[in-house]
Amino acid sequence: MDGTLVDSTALVDRIWTTFAAQHELDAEAVLAFAHGRPTIATLREFLPAHPDHAALVAELEDVELGTGGGTVEVPGAVDLVRSLPEGSWALVTSAGRDLARLRLGEVGIALPAVTVTSEDVRVGKPDPEPYLLAARRLGVDPGDCVVLEDAPAGIASGLAAGAAVVVVGRHGGPGAAHLPQVADHRGVRATALPDGRLELTL
Repeated sequence: MDGTLVDSTALVDRIWTTFAAQHELDAEAVLAFAHGRPTIATLREFLPAHPDHAALVAELEDVELGTGGGTVEVPGAVDLVRSLPEGSWALVTSAGRDLARLRLGEVGIALPAVTVTSEDVRVGKPDPEPYLLAARRLGVDPGDCVVLEDAPAGIASGLAAGAAVVVVGRHGGPGAAHLPQVADHRGVRATALPDGRLELTL
């Protein structure tokens, strides 16, 4: 979602930077790790001895949900999503469902019928579980799926699930070097094939 369909980077960076300062953490290291991962994973990485990670997750979620605005569309994302037949695509995000609804809603995108959030999985990205679950809920083989991702953790998750991966933007890290990339969605087109599948043209 974030960095792929919408961009709230400045807002998210500000929230994590404030959090890092409060807990005397290296903000740059936190930001480099956190992008594309569930909040709980970042907290376990940087505050492993904290007695209540769940409380910290709730605290950060309250801050994010209470901070509206600052989210913009990744160019072309709204048109691309609206061109996709219902039931043909899934949202797979490390955010919670309420935050995903808020962020997408700010640019006019509704949650699709198949939405996999941090609440739906035991292990988040870079583990393949989120994308495997999405493929199963869509009723398709992961190998027939195309994953659009911007972050190293998400790219690794999609590849591990067996999907084709397209990198959105220029921040995919070393693992993205051999993958197809698009700056945004303005040149991306989905075409229905006679057998009911969709072909994605970059």
